[in-house]
Amino acid sequence: MKKIIIIDGGPRKTFNTASMLQKFAEGASAVSDTIEVKTVRLYGLDYKGCMSCMACKIKGKATNVCKFKDALTPILEEIAEADGLVLGSPNYFGEITGQMRAFLERLAFPWLSYNDYSITAPKRMPVVLVETQNGTRENNNCNGYGSMEYCITRALGEPEKLTAYNTYQVKNYDRYELAGFSEEAKRKYREEHWEEDLQSAYDAGRRMAERIIK
Repeated sequence: MKKIIIIDGGPRKTFNTASMLQKFAEGASAVSDTIEVKTVRLYGLDYKGCMSCMACKIKGKATNVCKFKDALTPILEEIAEADGLVLGSPNYFGEITGQMRAFLERLAFPWLSYNDYSITAPKRMPVVLVETQNGTRENNNCNGYGSMEYCITRALGEPEKLTAYNTYQVKNYDRYELAGFSEEAKRKYREEHWEEDLQSAYDAGRRMAERIIK
């Protein structure tokens, strides 16, 4: 059985990021019943970022999987043996959420060798990076996954990237102090593009699954 692991770094269970990742999962699952698709919600786990314990760097015991024990440990061990990885996060202040950043510290620091500065994961696999953001395609200063994207590329391979722009922040703009946004304009954009964004996520799921079973 092949396995794709989806990491949801967003706080809301049914909003933009979660919806994109759900469509990805549906696309991947539609290809073959020989692929398990597992979604992990980071906001549901009790964990920390890198603790600088350096256990992954001990001479004679160095490892490229984090050894700090908490709720994230079994997920990192699963990823080390997985066949595909999907990371999804909304952009907050132009970057991925703190939970996603903390997760990526734990994922990637063991990959880095301070002997030769190589970056080596337990195995290479297809990766998709999903971002959702309030900014538009034309007015976008988001850094997204930032330097972590470089580490992911070096260790796992060039990722496919999906970005949903100009997403809704809330369902009812009248309830919140959000006068700087035109709800009418955002609704129009959503009506024109949101289903396309979801279809893109579904199609990306199919592509990853087809690549894995070849």
